[in-house]
Amino acid sequence: MKELLANLTGIYGPSGNEQRIREAIENEIRDTVDEIHTDALGNLIAVKKGSGKKIMLAAHMDQIGLIVTNIDENGFLRFTNVGGVSPFNLIHRRVIFGNGTAGTVGYETEMEDMKSLKRNRMFIDIGAGSREEARKCVNIGDVAAYYAPMAECNGRYFGCSMDNRAGCAVLVEAIKAVKQSPNELVYVFSVQEEVGLRGARTAAYSVVPDIAIALDVTPTGDTPKTVPSAIRLGAGPAIKVMDSSIIAHPMVKELMIRRAEEAGIAYQLEVLTAGGTDSGAIHLSREGVPSGVLSVPCRYVHSPHEMVDSGDLEHSVELLVKILEKGI
Repeated sequence: MKELLANLTGIYGPSGNEQRIREAIENEIRDTVDEIHTDALGNLIAVKKGSGKKIMLAAHMDQIGLIVTNIDENGFLRFTNVGGVSPFNLIHRRVIFGNGTAGTVGYETEMEDMKSLKRNRMFIDIGAGSREEARKCVNIGDVAAYYAPMAECNGRYFGCSMDNRAGCAVLVEAIKAVKQSPNELVYVFSVQEEVGLRGARTAAYSVVPDIAIALDVTPTGDTPKTVPSAIRLGAGPAIKVMDSSIIAHPMVKELMIRRAEEAGIAYQLEVLTAGGTDSGAIHLSREGVPSGVLSVPCRYVHSPHEMVDSGDLEHSVELLVKILEKGI
């Protein structure tokens, strides 16, 4: 898991630019599924055939980013966000573009205090001395992502894009581990979740699942003076009850709880007061799809150094395999 996660988190793949991460995941799972293809929007869809009801498993591949909106005469890049990016997480952070151009995020220091910090007062510095020099490396519409290679300490992994490469890693490992299932399993690695659950919406429409489970991360409430939450790092995977995009279907939620208790896997119940996952789009597809979410607890979500626990990852894989092998 550690090697896989380090690889996946190190691959450039902001929303709308998922080609590289899609290729890496396809290389990981190609030999363990019966069918695999990329749809029109860019979702990677893999199928393990079966005779029972169809289960859709979805993990989004994309990460948040910054898109260039202007290049000034001195070569500084102005930008807007792709997905949920806080200005306070950006200060002096290193970012990288798809062509390998690196830069650091700066801000206009004449501000009276940090309360005045807004995205339109910030810029990316790629070391260029003029607009012409900058445009040799970067152009309007190019997208940068955080650059922070994964590190480990005390059984915790931290780095950029744990949201949602951690979910992708759990799904990849589960695909490899599931020996047989009474159901047909459709694995979807979706695009553009961070900008509106877009890939999952089109994928669910084409897959037409009987039930769906999304794999994603969820914020914790275990750091000093944070927003109160029952989710803690290292206490096991979280089974979602509700977020702003979905109230988990009781049948799916209870199925996951039952499988966890049968296997003796510690789990947490998650009520997320803001934010959503691919399940928010999937459950509204066609006539409706009973849907739920298996979440990996994660500190510092949408920052350059998101943190997950190795035990939570392993137990997430174990629980997902139990669910799929016993079926519905």
